[in-house]
Amino acid sequence: MRSFAQHQDFQQGRPTMTTMVKVAELAGVSISTVSHVLNGTRPVNEDTRQRVLDAIKETGYRQDALARSLRRSKTDSIGLIVSDSGEPAFAEMVRGVEQAAAEQGWTLLLANSTEDPEREARAVQALLERRVDGLILARVAGSDPGLLTDFGGKGTPLVLLDRLAELPFDQVGVENEGPITEIVHHLVERGHERIMLVAGDTRVATLGERRDAFLRTAPAAGLVPEHQVVVAAEDTATLVAGIREALDGGKQAERPTALIACSTVIAAATLRTVKELGLRIPEDLAVAVFDGFEHPDLFEPSLTTIRQPAFGIGVKAGELLARRIADKGAEPAVVRMEPSVEYRSSTEHRIR
Repeated sequence: MRSFAQHQDFQQGRPTMTTMVKVAELAGVSISTVSHVLNGTRPVNEDTRQRVLDAIKETGYRQDALARSLRRSKTDSIGLIVSDSGEPAFAEMVRGVEQAAAEQGWTLLLANSTEDPEREARAVQALLERRVDGLILARVAGSDPGLLTDFGGKGTPLVLLDRLAELPFDQVGVENEGPITEIVHHLVERGHERIMLVAGDTRVATLGERRDAFLRTAPAAGLVPEHQVVVAAEDTATLVAGIREALDGGKQAERPTALIACSTVIAAATLRTVKELGLRIPEDLAVAVFDGFEHPDLFEPSLTTIRQPAFGIGVKAGELLARRIADKGAEPAVVRMEPSVEYRSSTEHRIR
């Protein structure tokens, strides 16, 4: 068998990239046979296949992924854009998408938008320029509506993740109404008559849904309007100021005795403020959080948590995208997955 050195071409003293022709010559087969071995497009007998693999190894041949993708009109890659892949719920969703991508043989390209519409738009454009086969997007607050005009129909397949909207795309997220209703009734049953929802930036679809669910549930649970407190803000500093005012700005008899924090990031800011005010949980203030922290049993007291199936949401997003790539004409599917409520000592104290 001839050596690799015999199959190098030189230009200006430097070796050029080994081509499929060279592999075919060394293996003594046709170029199409090499292609079938590489792409699995047709069965090849084992002896021939082994000769091709040996030739690939000897020459160091590597497929040109871009050229191959242009020939196939596919790149076997997908894009995923979230606001912060380090935030616990999104981190789990990313893991779920990664699993679905691995099952499909896709490469996953991940971008963080940092809740910035301009950065989101740049990420979308960059992924489209890389010819991804599809995109999964958790839209930021204030996302440009025109951003989605290149998707749908015969355009790049798109799945909206976590933050659902009245838009004609496949979407997957969590059910928000039920768990908020359950938590409010749980707190009322323990004697709480003044409940605060720390909602955060309600331009974010999930946070807006949780606020709306609270405002619908509170009257039905028996809370009078002045005892339904919602703290919403677009930035952390303003949110903390609102929490502080609600918990420290009035008479003790008028202070909320329970609160619900609508995300992990919001819960962290809330718990820090509660600690600074010297309030005890659950004696002075019952606390429940949406999404929550890893190892919640290590907190003292342990935190009641509304846990969304974030990993499963990511997997479902990948499955919906695979379906959309296979059939661009399919009717859009909207999937809401059920969370679970984990009751712990932070809300079990009865005040009457």
